[in-house]
Amino acid sequence: MTEDPVPPDTSSPTTVKAKTAWNDEKSFLLSVIQPGLAGLMDGSVSSLAPLFAAALATQSSRTAFLVGLATAVGAGISMAFSEALSDDGKLSGRGNPFLRGAVCGGMTFLGAIGHTLPFLIPTFTVAAYTAGAVVVVELLVIAWIRHRYMKTPLGAAIVTVIVGGLIVFLAGVIIGSS
Repeated sequence: MTEDPVPPDTSSPTTVKAKTAWNDEKSFLLSVIQPGLAGLMDGSVSSLAPLFAAALATQSSRTAFLVGLATAVGAGISMAFSEALSDDGKLSGRGNPFLRGAVCGGMTFLGAIGHTLPFLIPTFTVAAYTAGAVVVVELLVIAWIRHRYMKTPLGAAIVTVIVGGLIVFLAGVIIGSS
């Protein structure tokens, strides 16, 4: 946000309502959207390398699923604690640490489990291509959230998220193929 959308400080009812709405929106962004977005990005992107490395190394849908599930659960727990313990919210105004931790951890889990679930498909090739398609959808959702709530231009959001995801995916492919 480059400009403060709150009108100058006056005591008119309209100004008070505008300030209250702006403060509520800012609080929602800091306590829910930002930790949720961080979790979704972490879960969706950082889990790509271990999941696809395991998938390509073993050519086993079951093994890939188990690695993805372990990654999703472990990363979700880790990010929940990390977010909750990083800031009590009093100095920064970022809100309740337990709420932020739960949102961040939950979204981390969702981001990682989304492209893990296709590995429940027993045919490895179908599972791998389906997981790849899910990754693309996840990355586009992240870009849209960045655009919608963080005011990032949509094109820039798509490019940065896709490039980041592609780098991590390629790391998994290289490691899994070695």
